[in-house]
Amino acid sequence: MKIIHPKANLQDFDIFFCALGGLGEVGKNMYIFEIEKNIFIVDAGILFSENILFGVNYVIPNYEYLLENESRIIGLFVTHGHEDHIGGIPYLLKKVKIPKIFVSGIAYDLLEVKLSEHKDIINNLTKMEKYNNNSKYKFGNTEISFVRLNHSIPDMFGIIFKTKNGNVFYTGDFKIDHTPVGPVAEYEKLTEIQKEGVLCLLSDSTNAEKEEFIQSESKIGASINDLFSQITGRIIIVTFASNLYRIKQIIESTIFTKRKLAVFGRSMEKTIETGKNNGYFKISNDLIVNNNIINKYNDITLLCTGSQGEPLAALSRIANNTHKQIKLNQGDTVIFSSSPIPGNQDSINKIIDLLLKIDINIITHGPLINTHTSGHGSQNDLKLILSLVKPKYFIPVHGEHRMLTKHRQLAIDCGVLPENILVLDNGQLVGLNDQEMKLLGRLPSGNIQIDGSGIGDDIGNLILKERRTLSEEGLLSVIVTIDYKKKKVLNFPMIISRGFIYMKGNQKLIRKISLEIKKKVEEKIQKQEIIKLSLKKIIIDYLTSYIYELTLRNPIIVPIILNI
Repeated sequence: MKIIHPKANLQDFDIFFCALGGLGEVGKNMYIFEIEKNIFIVDAGILFSENILFGVNYVIPNYEYLLENESRIIGLFVTHGHEDHIGGIPYLLKKVKIPKIFVSGIAYDLLEVKLSEHKDIINNLTKMEKYNNNSKYKFGNTEISFVRLNHSIPDMFGIIFKTKNGNVFYTGDFKIDHTPVGPVAEYEKLTEIQKEGVLCLLSDSTNAEKEEFIQSESKIGASINDLFSQITGRIIIVTFASNLYRIKQIIESTIFTKRKLAVFGRSMEKTIETGKNNGYFKISNDLIVNNNIINKYNDITLLCTGSQGEPLAALSRIANNTHKQIKLNQGDTVIFSSSPIPGNQDSINKIIDLLLKIDINIITHGPLINTHTSGHGSQNDLKLILSLVKPKYFIPVHGEHRMLTKHRQLAIDCGVLPENILVLDNGQLVGLNDQEMKLLGRLPSGNIQIDGSGIGDDIGNLILKERRTLSEEGLLSVIVTIDYKKKKVLNFPMIISRGFIYMKGNQKLIRKISLEIKKKVEEKIQKQEIIKLSLKKIIIDYLTSYIYELTLRNPIIVPIILNI
């Protein structure tokens, strides 16, 4: 095992844990459990990028450690089908040989669709095996089994690693829901492993700061049904495309109120198609109408993406009146069946402001109207799991640092010794045995930014900086034709601006720049022999200073040298 700055003897431990993603952030979940030299990967998600307008679609973990140790990988175990847990799998398979992916229920179907979209996956030997709540796998002295828990998507399973040192339990994403939409959680299994002894618990920290009770998903369904029954006219409802329980409730309310349904947004369309194909969504052939004929219907539900104010999503284009099919009318009702993810409130407020100008009805989740509930447990839920499991050691996962820290305090309140809790960063390696839990050093980690299909691999900081400069400052191209024999520039250099200045309105400035470049280049080529590369650098350096002096702008400068 290659460790950066090792702090202890690895021979003292049989169990190792490291997060390649999911700590200090909400997303990009990827956890490595190494038991008796076998590597078990749990989840491989993505983080939605803050730089989406600069062409960065997603962020994934650094897979360097797995690539170097792929001969010891047993498989990838998927807890459920959300993007922050399965979104990175196609990119992982492009880099690392994974013998088998163990995946449950609807996550299996979602992953199949996702992998089919990546034709460039060279490693097509990876097998997928569907597990259920009764499945058990034995690898050496380690037995793996699964615990059904409740979340906002069907078939969410926590994972139990039964080792000679005791049980290690990873919860996955969960909340306590006494009246769930789907099957009930298997809390009796947690009682069983507690009797056997739980060496370490790793638990979802997303809502560790929230004290309030998290509503049952079934109550939200009843609330949506009541709203649909009261509203006349078109309903535009936005929710997360990954929230299958909510989408199912919206479909059922649409059917109950005898409405038609139209779906907008690529991710929403994929979810509907997957759910329909596997029978999870009961959709008749005449329920969904073609998006091009929605204006024929008044009693219709328009199910859209864009609950977080994403600039390219369906709702944003509707609010900006740039959507091809949906034009809002007086009397339409927009329902937000979602709550803001931290950092997205301003984007959502801008969308709501635009919608209010159109004089339509807007319904958001609040104390009086329940249109959303979280799929992650609040403090009471987290404490219940801690009390049921009674772990010796505890590692909070899946959350920003303040969430992890708050979860640590909840564990102390539930009786876990403070010295037996570690709040970690991505890449930190922990060793475990029945006597101690110790920080051992670091494994290679970090962020890889995915551009488009990911064919170009990581977008480095330099490329991202260039894209940001292009968006803010624009581009200026200078085409210079040189006769090296006569040591002179032929004609005036041609100036082309993109996003820097308006060409027609700035002829004097363009002429001035062209004249200055002609003088500067002739001065250099008459004094000495210059290679094309150094001449380009001279033009860039000179123009950068000169243009900033004239305009207080720093466009990207692209010189093109033509030789005659």
